[in-house]
Amino acid sequence: MKKVNPLLIIMLALGVFSIITTEMGIVGVLPQITQKFNISTSQAGGLVSIFALVVAISGPFLTLLGSGINRKVILLTSVLIFTISNFVYAYTTKFEVMLAFRILPAIFHPVFFSVALVTAAKLVPPEKSRKAVTKVFAGITVGFAFGVPLTSYLAEQFSLEVAFLFGALVSAIAFVGILAWLPSMPVKEKLSYVSQLSILGKPQLWLNIVTVIFIFASMFSVYSYFAEYLGQLTHMNGSWISMMLMAFGLIMILGNFLFGGFLQKSITKTVILFPLLYMIIYLFAYYLGSYFIPMIIIVFIWGIVHSGGLIVSQTWLTTEAKEAPEFGNSLFVSFSNLGITLGTSIGGWFISQLGIHQLIWSGIIFALLAFLLIMIKIKIFSSRSKELNVTLSSLN
Repeated sequence: MKKVNPLLIIMLALGVFSIITTEMGIVGVLPQITQKFNISTSQAGGLVSIFALVVAISGPFLTLLGSGINRKVILLTSVLIFTISNFVYAYTTKFEVMLAFRILPAIFHPVFFSVALVTAAKLVPPEKSRKAVTKVFAGITVGFAFGVPLTSYLAEQFSLEVAFLFGALVSAIAFVGILAWLPSMPVKEKLSYVSQLSILGKPQLWLNIVTVIFIFASMFSVYSYFAEYLGQLTHMNGSWISMMLMAFGLIMILGNFLFGGFLQKSITKTVILFPLLYMIIYLFAYYLGSYFIPMIIIVFIWGIVHSGGLIVSQTWLTTEAKEAPEFGNSLFVSFSNLGITLGTSIGGWFISQLGIHQLIWSGIIFALLAFLLIMIKIKIFSSRSKELNVTLSSLN
């Protein structure tokens, strides 16, 4: 295998970072957007919801359509679209134009993500593939840790234009790096649409998909209201909440590599462990959430575990999609977004009906459901595998 420039993996991670910064960075600059376009907060919020909706709906189908295209072309086209979109955000004076350019990159979001993970795995020897994927995955955690708060900071300190130009610059750097260092990667043996779609007939895949939905619902039913929980229950002021958000994002980087190492040793044990850890963290947050110092410690541990949910879920789903890895990754992107939507909605219901303190139980319930599905899947299909082995042995 031809030696790969180690900076190429970093460029793929940077591309993922630019995607997260473009998608989620908008959350931190909504006040400036409402002022610039003279619109309501709910209208500005449409920039967030339309992006997530397009990702959830279009991801698998567009990845399927692009499955025969040279991977280098797909990656370059995707980051170019993100570069252009950020330039449009910076300089357009029409809200409708900005909204349209939220839809366009959302279409390429799951395509880039799916292809980047598969590309990283193929660029290195098989025994190093999980490590390469973990590095690309780090682009997500770094995006949350630095990209999102930095976008907000640049808009506050300088201007909205500077904030969006930062996103354009990051995407442009990723474009140049991929152009320079990634060799042409034509698809030599294109899988037919039927063969890729055939994985949807596997019941074990659907068990994993629903598990991913529950894991993300567990994570984001509480995380979506992170600031409110710390403000109302722990009585942290705005400055402390900002520091906790930053700390949470920074510690996620450690969690990404920590859980990547766990998965390298044992996928099954790590997947079983994850929802149990989350339930424990939530119980500590519930019973100690009103205590200032203990809650700071909990936030750090929470960030490590939260990060693990991203790579654990992706690994668990794609173990049943090895026949069509890019299509499998796109399913992960779509259904994880569905989990975020579900979790945020249910978490909001818990707050409105039961109060902010009881929010934690929504996360615990979803984590418990995920754990039960994992155990059911392992029990059913490990039993079937043993029965098959016994049958084959008797035939021999």
